[in-house]
Amino acid sequence: MGGRQLLRFRAGPGAFAKIREEGFNPRQIGTIAGASGGAKWLVLSQIDRVIMTNILPQLTAPVHLIGSSIGSWRFSCYAQENPLAALQCFEEAYLEQRYSEAPDRDEITARSREILDVILGEHGVREITTNPVLRTHVMTVRSRALTSSEKKPVLAAGLIAAASANLVSRRTLGAFFSRGLFFDPRDLPPFFEPVGFPLHRVELTEENYAEAVLASGAIPLVLKGVQNINGAPAGIYRDGGIIDYHLDLDTSAPDRITLFPHFFDHLIPGWFDKKLSWRRHAPRHIDRTLLVCPSAEFVASLPNGKIPDRTDFQTMPPERRRKVWRTVISSCEALAEEFNNVLDKDELPARLESL
Repeated sequence: MGGRQLLRFRAGPGAFAKIREEGFNPRQIGTIAGASGGAKWLVLSQIDRVIMTNILPQLTAPVHLIGSSIGSWRFSCYAQENPLAALQCFEEAYLEQRYSEAPDRDEITARSREILDVILGEHGVREITTNPVLRTHVMTVRSRALTSSEKKPVLAAGLIAAASANLVSRRTLGAFFSRGLFFDPRDLPPFFEPVGFPLHRVELTEENYAEAVLASGAIPLVLKGVQNINGAPAGIYRDGGIIDYHLDLDTSAPDRITLFPHFFDHLIPGWFDKKLSWRRHAPRHIDRTLLVCPSAEFVASLPNGKIPDRTDFQTMPPERRRKVWRTVISSCEALAEEFNNVLDKDELPARLESL
């Protein structure tokens, strides 16, 4: 890359001031956030390895992990006793997922369950729910009205209505979905009482962990919603990114910062806001956030000039897609190398940009 900087470090005002004044220390971290994004996570897998190796061992309990969709799947690796091994299993299973020529929701849902089983293994759930430092929380949505149907025409109509209402106001999504926060009860997180939408809080346990994580990534019309989750109010639970695509929440404790490894250099509040350039996070929600992301120049150097995404399943033959995705992961080793250098040389404060 010719010596160019491959990573960007963007910080909200509170985090910016704290890191510039005190330097960067992992003990400043109180939350790690993980956004929705499906296959986009592959561009973060090498960054995740740096965090697991160089940052997780230095954290001071409690540190909260909050993920929606693929973020909660990544954190299912973070909180295991051997996070690197879990991530390697996740990465390989994700890369090698195979489908029939025209898979339906049942097939895609079944494959997702298989991948999650690979991630969690025999003891993963117990390790996650008893981790001495990390407190894992999973964001889902509970469907309401038309979106609680699994009949495609009805669900599609509900989603169209929700998207249309969202154009007027993000808060209107509350008529179609409520937040379903599955939380580790050992230490309540800063986002335990988020405002703006109806909310169901459910204690995260060994019995409901896998179902909560599966629900957190259950994209409507692509995967089936998850019903009858242990300990949760009755209903159909779906992808948490519908409301909390990039987690427009007060994620940070007052004296700590939120580390947010992200695929983009910007944040989008909800799933329906992806094309709404005027829709932004509340400033107070990103005040103490440190965003770590690949630069636009790095992304342009990837195959097809983009980060992997769900459309790759439609636009590339399976073998081609797997080859491209593996090339992306190999290319991202340069991100890990730069991140390690920034941490080792204490360069992060000087690299900060405003978020």
